[in-house]
Amino acid sequence: MSNHVYKQLELVGSSPKSIEDAVGTALAKAHETVRNIQWFTVEETRGHVVDGKVAHWQVTIKVGFTME
Repeated sequence: MSNHVYKQLELVGSSPKSIEDAVGTALAKAHETVRNIQWFTVEETRGHVVDGKVAHWQVTIKVGFTME
């Protein structure tokens, strides 16, 4: 394995469906313009409540990618 240098981005994905879908939304959008995404960590999870039920999820993630 060669030595790598990584850079991190902080992103917030959102979804009315699930936490996983919110993460997937953020990663899919980042993938459009960022090359070499290698990993992510979940930093924070929030939700919007309507009538006592979860209406929307927001998930803050840090995404790591290798520098070229």
